[in-house]
Amino acid sequence: MLRIRLVEEAIAARYVDQEMRCPVHLSVGQEATAVGVCAPLRPEDKVYSTHRSHAHYLAKGGDLKAMLAEIYGKAAGCCGGRGGSMHLFDTSVGMELSVPIVGSSIPLATGAALAMKQRGEDNVAVVIIGDAAIEEGVFHESMNFAELNKLPVIYVCENNLFSIYTSLNQRQPDRPITDLAEAHGVASGQADGNDIEAVCSTMAAAVGRAREGGGPSFLVFETYRWFEHCGPNMDNHLGYRTEQEFENWKGRDPVAAARAALIQSGAGDEAALATLADDLSREIDAAFEFAKNAPLPGPDAAVQHVYA
Repeated sequence: MLRIRLVEEAIAARYVDQEMRCPVHLSVGQEATAVGVCAPLRPEDKVYSTHRSHAHYLAKGGDLKAMLAEIYGKAAGCCGGRGGSMHLFDTSVGMELSVPIVGSSIPLATGAALAMKQRGEDNVAVVIIGDAAIEEGVFHESMNFAELNKLPVIYVCENNLFSIYTSLNQRQPDRPITDLAEAHGVASGQADGNDIEAVCSTMAAAVGRAREGGGPSFLVFETYRWFEHCGPNMDNHLGYRTEQEFENWKGRDPVAAARAALIQSGAGDEAALATLADDLSREIDAAFEFAKNAPLPGPDAAVQHVYA
């Protein structure tokens, strides 16, 4: 979680240099959901992500240098510099893809789960979506199909309460969104998305159920993004959320909470955590230097990986 936080803060700080020429969607404040969802997974399990994908990519084991090179548009990027921030993947660790179109990754994960079942594997497919994606028709079509066929797929809703600038209570009636899954007969669960242990235990239960042939699950983790919808700045001045709401969520910082829990349990202390932060900062600085100095894709690469 700390590594993800420091990486995204470094992206925000360096974005003004105008060397990262793609949009960035940061998930500072949402780290516990990404890590808690990916922790119970094997490398063979497949994750499908959204436009806000940095944390998912790193939590699933993606390569930091390749991620930053991708954001810088370099040939060493995990998508060859073609996709930028919103197209991160590393199939060697099961990070299948990230897609910026809301809801479009849902049927892909469902299809992957169908293939897993047909091959007799006990792997699972996980699709991480935001709360806006539950308003897409394909969410319901995929969930219905998955339940009918008892597919090993887990639909994870990283509910940060906003579809860009429109809050959930302006878009949905007052009822738990887990009701949407229950209407399709799909098992559902909900937990505090800023509590790493709650996310991890809820996810582990769903993964175990899927591996044993119990079928799909829909999990909702409530969390909150600190930065603007797209970009490295704060945007509270736009008025779509109050300063008080923002401060309340910031007071529930998942990284700070995990740090406090580690110290209280005796699993870590101030000195060890400071050393860890220093080590991570050096790793991140080196990864940025790698990305900035890596070559751009050559003209000959323009016709590669193109299908028509």
